Amino acid sequence: MPDATRGPATRVPPGQRLFVRFYLALLASLLTAAVLFGLAHLRFDPVRAGLAIVGPRMHAMGFVVLLVAIALVVAAGAYPVVRRLTRRLERLQRSVEAWGDGQLATRVAVEGEDEVARLAASFNGAAARIEALVGAQKSLLANASHELRSPLARIRMAAELMAGQAAPAIQAELRRNVAELDQLIDEVLLASRLDAVGAVTSPPEEVDLTGLLAEECARVGATLQAGAHGMMGDPKLLRRMVRNLVENAVRYGAGSKVEVRLAAAGPAALRLDVCDGGPGIPESERERVFEPFYRVPGASETAGGVGLGLALVRQIARRHGGDAQCLPNGAGGCCFRVTLPRAR
Repeated sequence: MPDATRGPATRVPPGQRLFVRFYLALLASLLTAAVLFGLAHLRFDPVRAGLAIVGPRMHAMGFVVLLVAIALVVAAGAYPVVRRLTRRLERLQRSVEAWGDGQLATRVAVEGEDEVARLAASFNGAAARIEALVGAQKSLLANASHELRSPLARIRMAAELMAGQAAPAIQAELRRNVAELDQLIDEVLLASRLDAVGAVTSPPEEVDLTGLLAEECARVGATLQAGAHGMMGDPKLLRRMVRNLVENAVRYGAGSKVEVRLAAAGPAALRLDVCDGGPGIPESERERVFEPFYRVPGASETAGGVGLGLALVRQIARRHGGDAQCLPNGAGGCCFRVTLPRAR
């Protein structure tokens, strides 16, 4: 999916496009040369063989028609050359934008041997190297996370075996740390799968989003205001998105009431708001909270969480054609808003 933070590509006005400006400049130079040629011709060769027959006015009109015809012929001949050059630049621009949106396999066709072709070849080489580096990083992260499950299972088993020998406070702390590590591994694996462009996912199903919200709200004691709404998507991913949102609100809401609202936002979209009355998030941090492993300054690690929950929320929303953002709550605290497509 395309990154919603970038926004749609700005449409360049026709008069500002490279091929139009280049083409008009060429036409202007040719027309100027033709006019100067005509003026010189009239100034230095005013009498011609046919002048006495057709008259000066007809002669001048015929000369103007001839100049216009020459200009049209030159314009028609120059257009394919100019357009071919600028069309290659436009293809390069579209490829760079697609690559910047996360489609790292994007490459540009190398046509010709000029500067544009060399630029396309340089882009392809750089894109291939970066794709390989990112792929190696994702593979390493996924494999390391997977391999950590075995020692984690042994730690959990050892903790259960020594449950009767350790102090209750030590047992509670050990269970909390094991649960946090288990959550971290699970979310890193999920983030790695979602980050892989073109990764195979389950076929979309019709999801009762209202029912899913009701279950998750009942689990944490949040209030829900929603009509009957559904959408097409992956039910497991959508449940993880909702769970991360409500758990984040409970964790950082300072004991305030968590409110969840689901409503239509036009004929083709749904708007999900999860709000709390906690200390809120400064405006300068509202975009950064969606970065992996980022914590708002002052957030206590004892509250739990591994810093991946909101990053997963945005990834899942975008995977379904929506987006997520952090907004201030009018009554204090903050609201996380997710927009999603409605079921058709």
